[in-house]
Amino acid sequence: MEKDEFLKQMENLQVPDINPGAHPERVKMAIMNAERSAALGVWLIVVPCYFLLCVFMYYRFHVHTGWFGSMFTLMASLEKTPFIDFLGPLVLFILPIVCIIINVLAITHVQVQKLGPDQSKVREFSFTVKIKLWNILLILISLIIICIFMSYVMTESISIKN
Repeated sequence: MEKDEFLKQMENLQVPDINPGAHPERVKMAIMNAERSAALGVWLIVVPCYFLLCVFMYYRFHVHTGWFGSMFTLMASLEKTPFIDFLGPLVLFILPIVCIIINVLAITHVQVQKLGPDQSKVREFSFTVKIKLWNILLILISLIIICIFMSYVMTESISIKN
């Protein structure tokens, strides 16, 4: 008896309608690969982080020898050279911005889709962020480097005027 009841329920079961053409519309492609952009981002912020570490060690702990002193004197001498004076802002500002851009492109997905039977009127905009720890961490470190550089530039500008 239970078997007949079960078979009757299975016969009356409604099968969902699957549209195989709708699946490719839902695939979200990243503009850049997250792992490759994280690796490139690390290389883009290694030099600014090293320079900031050297400046910190030079002024805070008064380490004037070795790698810390040589990096500090190298950046100071590059600032005095007429044709290479753009290298400091390039390293401390442009490289972290490039790191932010490539990592944001790697974790964001944008999709514009037409919906409904009258597809010319109804549109849907979808913006999603994939949570990748390394990419988000590199974005935050780059933002910190840019904030440190901008605060330095602003304090130098104020001290020059006074």
